[in-house]
Amino acid sequence: MALGAFLRSRRDRLTPAQAGLHPVPGLRRVPGLRKEEVAGLAGISPDHYSRLEQGRQRTLSDDLCEALALALNLTDVERKHLRSLADPGSRRGSWDRPQQPEPGLLRVMTALDHLPALLLGRRSDVLATNALLAETLGVTFEAGTSFVRWLLLDEAARARIVNWTDYARAAVGALRYELGRYPHDRALAALIKDLRARDPDVDRWWHDQGVTDRTSVTKRIAHPTGGPLEFGVEAVTLPQSSDQQLVIYTVEPDSPTARVLPLMHSSALQAARG
Repeated sequence: MALGAFLRSRRDRLTPAQAGLHPVPGLRRVPGLRKEEVAGLAGISPDHYSRLEQGRQRTLSDDLCEALALALNLTDVERKHLRSLADPGSRRGSWDRPQQPEPGLLRVMTALDHLPALLLGRRSDVLATNALLAETLGVTFEAGTSFVRWLLLDEAARARIVNWTDYARAAVGALRYELGRYPHDRALAALIKDLRARDPDVDRWWHDQGVTDRTSVTKRIAHPTGGPLEFGVEAVTLPQSSDQQLVIYTVEPDSPTARVLPLMHSSALQAARG
């Protein structure tokens, strides 16, 4: 039913005016578009569209995915998510195998030791970090630690990240995007279930059906000695290791954050030496 729930959520948020339609006078009983309006925009019958929302058709052609994406004004990441939901049997794997850091991404992280960075694998498991990341966030992540569990459930994360709500909500959207790509990953499904049970905000955001891919997220940090910091968070992947992301905290040149990072880097190295 994931496909139907996603379509319904995108239909509910889109008004006739946003879809380029002239609303018919009279009371509307839905917050967004009617089913028949989406069907007309996508060039399919209302019955066909109803079957999609009801889960009576589990796979969609690429042409139909594109027609629905256009009709519902989907973003690029939402289009990718729709395609994943439209073919749930296409991605399978051995999800319990140990995750090993991709050597090329590790080399890039080493070369960027002047910026906070971490390497994430499946389910946001931490594969590697640098010293400046620990100094920035105030926590040292051991390999195998769940970054998203720390972010969503640890009070220290809420205290350190000024715009925690925005960043946490984006993280929930990233989990939904990953589950759409890998619906057979039982460990991922169990993680999401546990996070939703432990925090009502996570559960509410999950029901919103939002999807993100973790790229270009601004993070604001309240650092105890460095003061207010601001980073642009960028994620880098390689074609041969699409399950891993090198997450880099970038800064604007000559910004207050850029000027304080060298001092923080020095402090982090001293702490690492003991």
